[in-house]
Amino acid sequence: MANSSKKQKWIQDAIKRPGAFGKKAKAADMSTAAYANEVMRNPKEFSRRTRRQASLAKTLMGFNRKRST
Repeated sequence: MANSSKKQKWIQDAIKRPGAFGKKAKAADMSTAAYANEVMRNPKEFSRRTRRQASLAKTLMGFNRKRST
């Protein structure tokens, strides 16, 4: 039982700073998806944390599309 609940909570465990990436996107006057794409196109211009946040954001956005089809 504990193992199955651990699998379900990986997303909550992966998000260390809720809302931080969205704030960065808003400061850049972009949507979260557009900012994630910008970070992935120019990774050397951004910090390691921002690159990881962008990667996680893209992963989580992918889950939403897969469920709706």
